[in-house]
Amino acid sequence: MTAMPINSPSPSAIVLDPVVHAANLSALQYVDGVLNMDGLALDVLAERFGTPCYVYSADAMTAAYREYTDSFASVPHQICYAVKANSNLAILHLLAQLGAGFDIVTGGELARVLAAGADPSRVVFSGLGKQPADIARALAAGIACFNVESEAELARIDRVAGEIGKRAPISLRVNPDVDAKTHPYISTGLKENKFGISHQDALRVYQQAASLPNLDVVGIDCHIGSQLLDAQPFADALAKVVELIEALVQIGIHLQHIDLGGGLGVRYIDEQPVSVAQFAEYLLPTLKRLDMKLYLEPGRSLVANAGVLLTRVDILKPSAHKNFAVVDAAMNDMIRPALYQAEMGVIPTRLTDDAQPAKTWDIVGAICETGDFLAKNRVLSLAADDVLAITGAGAYGFVMASNYNSRPRACEVLIQDGTAHLIRARETVESLWQLEHIIK
Repeated sequence: MTAMPINSPSPSAIVLDPVVHAANLSALQYVDGVLNMDGLALDVLAERFGTPCYVYSADAMTAAYREYTDSFASVPHQICYAVKANSNLAILHLLAQLGAGFDIVTGGELARVLAAGADPSRVVFSGLGKQPADIARALAAGIACFNVESEAELARIDRVAGEIGKRAPISLRVNPDVDAKTHPYISTGLKENKFGISHQDALRVYQQAASLPNLDVVGIDCHIGSQLLDAQPFADALAKVVELIEALVQIGIHLQHIDLGGGLGVRYIDEQPVSVAQFAEYLLPTLKRLDMKLYLEPGRSLVANAGVLLTRVDILKPSAHKNFAVVDAAMNDMIRPALYQAEMGVIPTRLTDDAQPAKTWDIVGAICETGDFLAKNRVLSLAADDVLAITGAGAYGFVMASNYNSRPRACEVLIQDGTAHLIRARETVESLWQLEHIIK
């Protein structure tokens, strides 16, 4: 048996998309020409579960989580997984068992983490539009903190807490006006973004929060964006937050924790993100001087490269101008390429010696939209019925999927302890209209 990491030269006539050579995909390797995840052949899983299909590695998620806990072990900390990245109950349960907390942004996500067995005292509630009923449920559950995004929300939380006889632990999400140098749709720390309370208003709003009868002011929070490749924006944001912490002490407001959000990037193609260890090394000297508990809210960096989307080539449509490989996955299964211009690796699940000549292909779906593509200009040896793995699909894949064109959403599979488990069944077409009613 011959094992080969995916970043090794191909031993056969098949041509691999060059972008895979840079991808950070430790869970994947070729064994005798067959792409494996944690020892299981992905083309066999495609036959067993059908395609499209998301497949995740529990080992890869565990390793990513422990990299955070090990790197920040020298300060009191809580790693709160950002549920929006991938909210499957099995994945939430896995992380809860490892000791993770959770960063939620809706009442639905609160219900999910509780159903998965999470400790509510390790849950932080972020997001702009917290509804009164969701605030009440979170207070009843005993969550760790609300990250407050506006003065109106501050008043709402105080009112709801008073109505049910609770005190609400809160921190303010401060917008430090730091440029994260990321895609504008996932930038959150600039003054023109909708998130948080402006840096210049923060002291006044903290004083307002401290005066409200049903609130406990316990922390300060910031989140400047997603897919950050450099630690410097985090350091810039931390410096501004430290200024506020020191100013708050001067007016008698003493905080218990600092929350630096999430957003650390991953390598999809050729990005060079700072490692978690390097990220920690950059921030720890300041954090140790603060002597406060640290909250971090990673999402993508825990699960993105722990997952692939398996898809089967349906038909090939070559032409003199452009070659299209039409696959059975589509933009409804993976919206990131169309929405964020994201580039994700495309890897054949089987290498063969009788491969077709390599061509440059656009990997597209069958949805009636020009924006329906998974990858463009990829050099691959393809034939109809080939199974491809779209990498980096563990984050913002299924959670952003839709039923556009009345397409059932794909199934999800988790490989844990050497076994592939179906953790979400594939939707049926009939299930798509179960909540609809014809008026007769």
